[in-house]
Amino acid sequence: MFPIRDENPTLHTSFITFLIILINVIVWIFVQGAGFNPKMAESLCLYGLVPGELLSLVPPGTQINLGSGLACVVEDAHNWYTLISHMFMHGGWFHIIGNMWFLAIFGDNVEDSMGSIRFILFYILCGLAAAGAQMALNPSSAVPMVGASGAISGVMGAYVILYPKAPIHTLIWLGFFVTRIVVPAYLMLGYWFLLQLTGILQVVGSHTGGIAFGAHIGGFLAGVILIFFFRKMDRVKRKRTAKRVWSGWKNY
Repeated sequence: MFPIRDENPTLHTSFITFLIILINVIVWIFVQGAGFNPKMAESLCLYGLVPGELLSLVPPGTQINLGSGLACVVEDAHNWYTLISHMFMHGGWFHIIGNMWFLAIFGDNVEDSMGSIRFILFYILCGLAAAGAQMALNPSSAVPMVGASGAISGVMGAYVILYPKAPIHTLIWLGFFVTRIVVPAYLMLGYWFLLQLTGILQVVGSHTGGIAFGAHIGGFLAGVILIFFFRKMDRVKRKRTAKRVWSGWKNY
């Protein structure tokens, strides 16, 4: 299941959501060299979050192989800035496109529920919670963690609390058969969360790279909890009771 769009118009312009997308794209092109080495490898070493390095559980001087004869070298330092910088790094074209697609679909409505300033803090806190969850799962990992997916998972967790019945247009692949259906947000995002729970069982204790399922789960749960403190109920109520002429609109 892959979301195409939602039927959930906003009442305010989502400046921060699109600013975050823009920043990620700029970083991907100019800091990460659009995925080409040596900029790509350098960005992973400098700005990726390495749990074992941050927690001093990997000996200084340890080399982290990135392939093609490239490697990061673990430093005897606590690079705390990587807790933030890793949220704006990505590992490939599919990685950044997928993350920005999900943020574009779900971020505007979550920002709409709380306002731009609150959304900045909410997004960062979800990203930090995601990083903390992944570090707790594998604290001695020497693999650089990058990606906005932890913070975006928090956005998705908030969305399912705010608008559980919002219609989500979704693509479904069944072998060679592809179709489009409309499902409520709780079904789409519940399916996604179930995939993360399934995935984490396969990587517990693993020191190899791959999808940071722990970050996804941690970020999602953080969003579910934090939305109760960040949402502005007057905005949510106005949105829920707004009367709009919208094809296929459903009252949720």
